[in-house]
Amino acid sequence: MILRSVIMVVVVVGILSSASQALRFELQSGHTKCISEDIKSNSMTVGKYHVVNPNEAHPLPDSLKFAVRVTSPQGNSLHTAEKVETGQFAFTAAEDGDYMACFWAEDHSPQIIMTVDFDWRSGVQAKDWSNVAKKGQVDVMELELKKLYDTVTSIHEEMFYLREREEEMQALNQATTSKMFWLSFLSLFLCLSVAGIQFWHLKTFFEKKKLI
Repeated sequence: MILRSVIMVVVVVGILSSASQALRFELQSGHTKCISEDIKSNSMTVGKYHVVNPNEAHPLPDSLKFAVRVTSPQGNSLHTAEKVETGQFAFTAAEDGDYMACFWAEDHSPQIIMTVDFDWRSGVQAKDWSNVAKKGQVDVMELELKKLYDTVTSIHEEMFYLREREEEMQALNQATTSKMFWLSFLSLFLCLSVAGIQFWHLKTFFEKKKLI
């Protein structure tokens, strides 16, 4: 049973590590590309980005530079850089929600397409385990156990976070359903009222004309 649990945790660690690989995308001059990450509060997050040199035999030209801005769910700026070819950022999330990293390049004629490598990690994935090993002077097995413990803790916190989000969505669903019910009831009442007024008006008109 213990072995099976360890294997399951290792599989989860493998999935998490594979999901934290760098993202590579193309950025055209005069265009903007934004990437969002759902991060829960009090989670550490780090990001690294750089332009891929199309010709490693020569230095990177000045035209292959871009600007980057990282914002919180409320739109507060957490990191800003302009005319850079590489950089990094790190912060602790102050609130739950989608954090946004936007990259844009100045307009250029003719148009330039650059390739950007972007690695964005949060939670356990953001921790520098090499420094932990150096500072704590721990062996390989103890380091792996620390990783597993932090990963399980992170998964446990993530489950509670997802449950809270689910409860919020259910409350929003119920509120929306209640509003739609009263809106439908009001619409039906208005329709019946208008139909009654029209019927009364037609009846009065025909009575005046002595048609009925």
